[in-house]
Amino acid sequence: VQLVESGGGSVQAGGSLRLSCAASGRPVSSFCMAWFRQAPGKERQGVATIERSGDTSYHDSVRGRFTVSRDSTQNTLYLQMNSLKAEDTAVYYCAAVLCSPFARPGLLPGTYNLWGQGTQVTV
Repeated sequence: VQLVESGGGSVQAGGSLRLSCAASGRPVSSFCMAWFRQAPGKERQGVATIERSGDTSYHDSVRGRFTVSRDSTQNTLYLQMNSLKAEDTAVYYCAAVLCSPFARPGLLPGTYNLWGQGTQVTV
């Protein structure tokens, strides 16, 4: 399974970006998936998760501004980011782990064993 992120870039504060994570090899619906970010000098931080059930969860710092979703027809995970702030600047990674239908893997990086290469977001 390979995960490839795209959609990063530079945007002014208050702007929006949509990140994509294209998966190959298995359907995204087979996985629990998540978005993480890592700013220079900081630990990797969980941003949002989507479970196989479709339930989502968010870090407090992005709740209400970011939306995670997936498209099974495109086999792609998305992160819509609105009202971006300077503190959102980081490299963003998508991550996945095969999980049971009712698993709730959470926002800890060690839970996930498949990672994309990352995409830079600068606000």
